Amino acid sequence: MMKMSAVLMTAAGTPDVLKLHDIPLPALPGNNHIRVRLAAAGLNPLDTKLRSKPAYYPDKLPAILGCDGAGIVESAGDAVTRFKPGDAVYFCNGGLGDEPGCYAEYTTVHEDHAAAKPASIDMQHAAALPLVWLTAWESLVDRVNLQAGQSVLIHAGAGGVGHIAVQLARHLGARVAVTVGDEQKAALCRTLGAEKVILYKEQDFVAETLAWTQGKGADVVFDTVGGDTFLKSLNAVRYCGKLVSILSTPMSLADTQLARLRNLTLSFELMLTPQVWKLHDERTRQRKLLDQASRLVDAGKLQAVVSHALPLAKSAEAHRLLEQGGVSGKIVLTM
Repeated sequence: MMKMSAVLMTAAGTPDVLKLHDIPLPALPGNNHIRVRLAAAGLNPLDTKLRSKPAYYPDKLPAILGCDGAGIVESAGDAVTRFKPGDAVYFCNGGLGDEPGCYAEYTTVHEDHAAAKPASIDMQHAAALPLVWLTAWESLVDRVNLQAGQSVLIHAGAGGVGHIAVQLARHLGARVAVTVGDEQKAALCRTLGAEKVILYKEQDFVAETLAWTQGKGADVVFDTVGGDTFLKSLNAVRYCGKLVSILSTPMSLADTQLARLRNLTLSFELMLTPQVWKLHDERTRQRKLLDQASRLVDAGKLQAVVSHALPLAKSAEAHRLLEQGGVSGKIVLTM
């Protein structure tokens, strides 16, 4: 039996629960699946949350984490028509505990859920893109229908989701403001197209947003932080504006009444929903969004920023780095 190296999460806990093991290569789950020899896996805050508390499938440990992957098709099921061995692909698949993730040398994925890798970038940058691109698109397009000429405030604009959201918003023709923690991140966001940069540690982002919009508030606020940032953002959105968040923040009755008084539309985004609920058609729709991302990347209109690339054996170190906060762009593991 052929073996591969994979990082297993054997129990919930600190990054030290992530250990490298030799395990059998995954078998193809069905005739429409491909097996991919992974070259890189993208890290997301989701990974650290699932490591500390495996919320979706707590009874299915050990698990291989990592939703985002890029690599070369090694073998294909008899019914596969979209790919052949040797093709370069990328995808967001697995990593929740129910099926193998991407912290491994190989994984399997349904052909409908994998996209052809952008030709103009390497595997590391491709692996950094899927989850954050899908989150940004579904938030700004599907949830709040961001339009050309509108103003949008994006929190943590240099972060994983944030730096992609800035580029997508500019592609849609919106005016973009961001919150960031330091001047280095401010410079990155300006390079990506942000018109207004707010240093949230020194400036009140509500006051700065109101000043930027002549007192009206932003048409859209995209919250990638949650907590007090989400609640304060209720005052940064214009009357009848839209606030979308990728996190769950408890709201008091006063918060709810404020949102109602301002006639705000509140939306929430979790791009994992189709995977959690086994919605094949929705996952195929998400893959088509990855096809669109590939076209934008190859046209020079979208880029994933990779700040750190660590070998697979250093997955625990990568998790610690991510949990420390302050990372610009993405962290990836390499095989």
